[in-house]
Amino acid sequence: MKIAVITGASSGMGREFVKQLTDKFDFDEVWVVARRLERLEALKDEVKVNIRPISLDLIKTQSIEEFGRMLEKEQPEIAALVNASGFGLFKAFDEAPLDSYYEMIALNDSAVVGMTYKALPYMKPGSRIWNICSVAAFQPVPYINVYGATKAFALSFTRALNAELKPRGIKALAVCPYWTKTEFFDRAVTDSTISRYECMYDPRKVVERAVSDMDKRKDVSIYGKEARMNAFLTKLLPHRFVMNFFLKQQKLPKRK
Repeated sequence: MKIAVITGASSGMGREFVKQLTDKFDFDEVWVVARRLERLEALKDEVKVNIRPISLDLIKTQSIEEFGRMLEKEQPEIAALVNASGFGLFKAFDEAPLDSYYEMIALNDSAVVGMTYKALPYMKPGSRIWNICSVAAFQPVPYINVYGATKAFALSFTRALNAELKPRGIKALAVCPYWTKTEFFDRAVTDSTISRYECMYDPRKVVERAVSDMDKRKDVSIYGKEARMNAFLTKLLPHRFVMNFFLKQQKLPKRK
């Protein structure tokens, strides 16, 4: 049985990956993973492939182990893995609950590592891994600092993994979107801390680019001229300058 596994499939880019990958590739089943089971069930009416809804809270390590047991029982071939679960918070570091940061690190990083680790034994040459990172991975970002740090980890992990897996014929791609119109903002934005957005991309376009870039021997996918310029400049400019520019753009104070 050839399958795709897509986390964060209940909304946003995860849901968009379900639609686009099932249009482009043939799978016997798509395992869609998220907490909201009813949203996953709705995918059955949106695509023409067999959907297996799997309600798991990937913040919990027990959920990763449960996923591993499912694989051991079913013995599928995983042709595609998309790690799209994640969340962020736009706040001063000490104004959010500490537990929220622990959960963010668990979902944005530990779950990506865990899901990939459990999936790899079931992958063959030609299998593909998409990990959702962010342009925030390229520089420190005040008031989004833990989120940016988690995405820096995910970016580094994915690029190194891609190099390791090349002899096995398996590809890994870090997808680094800029501001993108998804439900991410429903949780990330709780006040006016971050209020100025240079652009707001369509998730469909971001995913289209990510699917296309997988075939171009890339290990990073960045959609949009603003996003590419941001990534380029953060490689050239001192990070102190980049952070100060962001604070000025957002009309945020430099904390003393």
